[in-house]
Amino acid sequence: MALGNLAQRFLVAVVAAPILILALHWQRHELTWAIMFIASLLAMKEFFAMTLPPADRLPSILIGAVASAAFFWLHPLVVAHYQPTSTLVATSAQLGSAVPIALVLLGPGLYYLFRFGDMTTVAKRFTATVAGIVYCGFLTTFLSLLHVAGGPSHGGDYVICVLLIAWIADTGGYFAGRFLGKAKLYEAVSPKKTWAGAWGGLLGSVLGVVALKLIAGWDLAWHHVFLLAIPGGMLGQMGDLAESLIKRSTGVKDSGALLPGHGGILDRIDAVLFIAPYVYCYLTLIA
Repeated sequence: MALGNLAQRFLVAVVAAPILILALHWQRHELTWAIMFIASLLAMKEFFAMTLPPADRLPSILIGAVASAAFFWLHPLVVAHYQPTSTLVATSAQLGSAVPIALVLLGPGLYYLFRFGDMTTVAKRFTATVAGIVYCGFLTTFLSLLHVAGGPSHGGDYVICVLLIAWIADTGGYFAGRFLGKAKLYEAVSPKKTWAGAWGGLLGSVLGVVALKLIAGWDLAWHHVFLLAIPGGMLGQMGDLAESLIKRSTGVKDSGALLPGHGGILDRIDAVLFIAPYVYCYLTLIA
């Protein structure tokens, strides 16, 4: 990474981080959902640009928007928060997950049934649409669910925990790989990644969650800190490699160019997408 590129990344982080932290610590959940929803749509746009012909991209994003919104707003946790005394809570517990799953499968199925275009590529395009919605839409939505699960006192901390596991690991991995790295981690997928970078990234994940506990006064037992940071850090690195695999298979260097020095939105949240479901499940189980 050139110094100019590193400087660009630093400037983007300096500008974006305070805004994001303030937004995440606003007690209302709508703002966090809106930010994550927009991010998921931008990530879908980048994913579909790599995997679908132009004619299928906008319909796939629209289907993904509806399915992802349903995944959040019909979730039992969200319904219970907004309608605690309503009979909708019981209905959501029964149908909350069924509707988004139906939308993510039926939506593309109906679209390609009536707009199949090149018949020989329908299976690949259908699969890419479903995968993009789940990968970019549903997995991003776990950040919004974390904000609701944490409530007014910890919602922001829960989301920041995921971001720190991913982004401090990225910084630790970069410097460890740059100055200590020799042995390649997974050259066929990501030629620049090294084992030293992987260990440096894992250390960064641990330091990120430790810093959150100490600075924010998060009342989380120390063993939970490590059980969040270490598996989360490993999943984040695998998420990074998974996106690299997709890019390499489609001949793309960066998923986009929206963020100077960072590439696209998907490049920035690829690790987050693998970490967020784990952190959500873990914190829900220990709550």
